[in-house]
Amino acid sequence: MMKPPKSTAPFDAWPVAAELLVRWLENQERVDALLDGLPRSLGRAERARCQYLLFGAVRHLGRIEAVFAPLLARPPRTIIKAVFLLAGYELLEGGDEGHTARVVHHAVEQTKALASLPESKMVNAVVRKIAGALAAQTEPAKLAGAAELAAYHSHPEWLVKRWLAQSGASGVRALLDWNQKPAPVYARWRTTGGPSGEDAAIFAATPWEGFYEVKSGAWSRVEALIAEGAVFLQDPATRHAVELLAPKAGETVLDACAAPGGKSLAIADAMGAGRVVAMDLPGPRIERLKQNLARAKIDVALVQADVLQVERLGVLAECNLPKAYDAVLLDVPCSNTGVMRHRVDVKWRLQVADFAKHARQQGDLLSAAARLVAPGGRLVYSTCSLDAEENEGVINLFLEKTRGRFTLEAQRISRPWVDGHDGAAAFLLRKATG
Repeated sequence: MMKPPKSTAPFDAWPVAAELLVRWLENQERVDALLDGLPRSLGRAERARCQYLLFGAVRHLGRIEAVFAPLLARPPRTIIKAVFLLAGYELLEGGDEGHTARVVHHAVEQTKALASLPESKMVNAVVRKIAGALAAQTEPAKLAGAAELAAYHSHPEWLVKRWLAQSGASGVRALLDWNQKPAPVYARWRTTGGPSGEDAAIFAATPWEGFYEVKSGAWSRVEALIAEGAVFLQDPATRHAVELLAPKAGETVLDACAAPGGKSLAIADAMGAGRVVAMDLPGPRIERLKQNLARAKIDVALVQADVLQVERLGVLAECNLPKAYDAVLLDVPCSNTGVMRHRVDVKWRLQVADFAKHARQQGDLLSAAARLVAPGGRLVYSTCSLDAEENEGVINLFLEKTRGRFTLEAQRISRPWVDGHDGAAAFLLRKATG
């Protein structure tokens, strides 16, 4: 697992992380967007350290806030709350015998610069109490209920209750523990044979063919390999949808919700010859989609359109593209409950009603994508959700509505605590020939 690099530059990531945390707390800006907005002049180590602090504070927000909130007569200013969260995260990470004293001192000094001298005195007292309270905590007992599990593992209680109903106590505890740990970085090797020579020391083999864990300390070489087209950073869970789709050389394949393009590129790599049509809505993600598609070694066409509208508007005909495809991948927008290691703020943004809302949209997208499948062709529906309402629920309703025009041939559902990588679901549907 990659560790946060320590910078020797005068730049201090801590106050920058505090300012980003304030923006997240006050404006609900997505943490990935906040990081994307950091100055490009920042070095790799400084940017990584800032991400490490911000992600850790957001990931453990519930547990830390539950400790400091009762210590205060009234809610603190947002910047002071950010100080408590960052200091609390550093305390949770632990260290040598003097670690707590250093964390307290640093939080106090940062508060003097970010807030005021009087508030720094209050921070001194509160962070010391936070340290003691966190040190005294123990893991919830085996029969602990949703409230206790949610508080300790820093998840919304309603979400823990939902998961308990779907997956049972042991699975949920494993998932909660999984979500609270930083994610490794994985790379998919795009050339034959995998890493060799000095590169073999940079990548650790995994149980999943073609995927390697990126080790710490050689990021410049990894970036060079990405630029050369030898590797693409991608979680092993993404392989399920592409493997079920089984794209073949010479086919014309549609990726109907393509951005940011990782699966489109994997499809193109698997084919070796043929054509991939990558479709997605116009917007800020298109630029990254273009960059990733540029790495493909076969013909790739980009269509900026809504799959819900593309048939009615005749967009494909305007682009001289087929109206029906040998294989269609539909990787739908979803709750992201399978990728919470990467998207640390998802659990705080999700609402109870979101699952039904997603399922309705996913059903509409699936119906639209199904109309673009050639007779006898393949359609793969995929999500990065763990929720049955977005997975089996959507598929069962689709099969009921299509009344035999499609059959379910295979499915894969990965659960992080079982499979050891991100959660995902993929379903292979076959269209009737008649």
